[in-house]
Amino acid sequence: MTACARPGCTGTIQDGFCDVCGLAPAASAATPAGGGSTPSRGTSGRTSATTGASGMSGMSGTVAAGPTSSRSTATRASSSTGPLSGPGTARGSRGTSSRSGRSSRRGLLGAGLVEVPPVPYRDPASAVMTNPEVAERKRFCGNCGDPVGRGRDGRPGRTEGFCRKCGTGYSFAPKLVAGDLAGNQYEVLGCLAHGGLGWVYLARDRNVNDRWVVLKGLLDTGDSEAMAAAVAERRFLAEVEHPSIVKIYNFVQHPDPRTGTMVGYIVMEYVGGQSLKELRSVRDASGQLVPMPVGQAIAYALEVLPALGYLHGLNLLYCDFKPDNVIQSEEQLKLIDLGAVRRFDDDESPMYKTDGYCAPELATEGPSASSDLYTVGRTLAVLTVNFDYSGKYREQLPDLIDVPVFGRHGSYWRVLLRATDPDPDRRFGSAQDMVEQLTGVLREVMSTEDGRQRPALSTLFSPERKVFGADPDSWPAAPTGPELAAALPVPQVDTADPAAGLLATSAATEPGEVLRTLSAAPLATLEVRLRTVRARIELGDLAGASADLAELDQTAPGDWRVTWYRGLAALAGGDPVAAAAEFTVVHNTLPGEAAGKLALAVSEELRGNRATAAKYYELVWRTDHGYLSAAFGLARVRLAEHDRAAALAVLDSVPASSSHHLPAQLAAITAGTHTATPAELAERDLVGASGRLEALTLDLERRNRLAIGLLEAANAWVLAGSPGSSGRATGPAVLGCALTERELRFGLERSYRALARLADTPGQRIALVDRANAVRPATWV
Repeated sequence: MTACARPGCTGTIQDGFCDVCGLAPAASAATPAGGGSTPSRGTSGRTSATTGASGMSGMSGTVAAGPTSSRSTATRASSSTGPLSGPGTARGSRGTSSRSGRSSRRGLLGAGLVEVPPVPYRDPASAVMTNPEVAERKRFCGNCGDPVGRGRDGRPGRTEGFCRKCGTGYSFAPKLVAGDLAGNQYEVLGCLAHGGLGWVYLARDRNVNDRWVVLKGLLDTGDSEAMAAAVAERRFLAEVEHPSIVKIYNFVQHPDPRTGTMVGYIVMEYVGGQSLKELRSVRDASGQLVPMPVGQAIAYALEVLPALGYLHGLNLLYCDFKPDNVIQSEEQLKLIDLGAVRRFDDDESPMYKTDGYCAPELATEGPSASSDLYTVGRTLAVLTVNFDYSGKYREQLPDLIDVPVFGRHGSYWRVLLRATDPDPDRRFGSAQDMVEQLTGVLREVMSTEDGRQRPALSTLFSPERKVFGADPDSWPAAPTGPELAAALPVPQVDTADPAAGLLATSAATEPGEVLRTLSAAPLATLEVRLRTVRARIELGDLAGASADLAELDQTAPGDWRVTWYRGLAALAGGDPVAAAAEFTVVHNTLPGEAAGKLALAVSEELRGNRATAAKYYELVWRTDHGYLSAAFGLARVRLAEHDRAAALAVLDSVPASSSHHLPAQLAAITAGTHTATPAELAERDLVGASGRLEALTLDLERRNRLAIGLLEAANAWVLAGSPGSSGRATGPAVLGCALTERELRFGLERSYRALARLADTPGQRIALVDRANAVRPATWV
């Protein structure tokens, strides 16, 4: 990095722009327009406001003393109920982290998974309002919330006065006008927007190369000493430095022109673009709001969640997240309006909220990291769904069956339900936890939309340890409980656990040896106990595993890993109904994880719910071809539903580079002839299976065994007189045999004699020769 060469600036050049003045290096700076410098055009965005002007939004939520809440001038929906409330969701996933410090990345919206349309940068000079005025319908008393400044009898309402109900003074007139020099440094150009704390202004910083800045008022108490204390107390905001958070440069005071009382202002960077509220404001021909695509909305959340996590890492709470307070400029996102930010332990400062976005516990418990994440969930819902979030659904989300996008993207719905759970302990444990699950959901959403897989390694689960239900000799039989216990993914070991090193050495050890090793271990940590449970399940000691899990329920209540192993034990014990219930809880808790959906799919298959099983198998396979068990499972279910073409299509989608491509093709041969009655087969099924078998490179024994199965199916089809089985000696053939009983019997004889030559024992050889003689058609010789 190099120092910025502009006079008076102490910043450094990062990614081609100064991190303080926001301008390009002096050698390539644009010529100032109207006496000011042109700001950098790739670092931020602009907010929306009640006036629709660009610039920094004012606070539009309610101010309340301490942890108590009150009505808001802007209402949205909050809270939710549904399957994830109560016991349906495990409490928080483990692991928290947040991104900190500045980053030089640009244009990475969507994590490379979704294309987000860029938003053009807006010249700050064009954002200044020509007639700064607050609409009468948006004028409310800041103390009691009653309407003020309303017109009567054809006369316009007063922009300044006193509330008729409580007597509190109000003013909707700008306190600063063009030409004012706030703090003897910032020359005001005009108003950008109006919010809950008054007007937001555009200004030039005369001390730093005329860079554009925004002035936003602090809470006006009318007490100069209190204002000075408030300014001093909030200077910590200037230390907040994150690429997705608006930069606070300074705090200044300027006298109110009416009273002479000093008013405090936050000085922050100007960002020019559009708020998420504005991007969501597109309407169709009938005037209805057009919901934002789910992938685009998730991309925005993935960009701002690390910013919230960064604040939480500094023991700061954002408190008032909503679409108004997020700006997209070009290909970057910016979290603006830090007026509501407060420290974790602050029980005295006024609390800001916007009803409909804020968590329900704010009135009694105050804000928390969990309540910040709640607002992200509500924002996602508002961006992607048209629903009455200020009325009927103010404290819940619409039902799954009432919202097509929820039905299409069930994992997305589960993310929203968990993020907005009424119980804070059942929400995401951290911003990073929510990022991980949203990223998984985004992969699934985009794969559903365009059919392209988007694989990724999980940080919470191992890959599937074995491919289950793929044995060509038993396919399409469903997998057994013991097979599943040894094959399904398992939770990753928490590396922070004191016994993590010990557990790493026993990763591939036989279960009995694992139990002996862990019983002698000096530490009985949570991870040790979970690994013991897994070993017991794999050994078939289900009673011991159940006893251990019951104890863990007391020491680690609500831990999703305990729920996972309960489901695994239920599968191993042949109880798919109980397993499905446990894995549903895991899926609700971790909707972005493929492992939960895979386990739920096989549980539903074993209990006979084929449609549900197919849905989850398909979600997993479409998103990530690394889960080969999902392909074989989906093919089994499709075949059981008599959809042979769909089963074959799934098996053909197993990549040629996969170690299970051959088993998939062998399964496809079986699928081509698998049927309850010969009448269900068609000539194309038999010919297709024949073509597959002839194209494979197999050992002679396997080839002849498969040939026998195929020829027997073809012969049964001919004997049943199925449509198309004319018994003609010309036309399509199966393994070189015409579709006549005579030719097919000759083919069977050849295959049996070939197997006899490969037999290991004389007894086997004799039995195969006898079988060959039995199927041979009658001849003169």
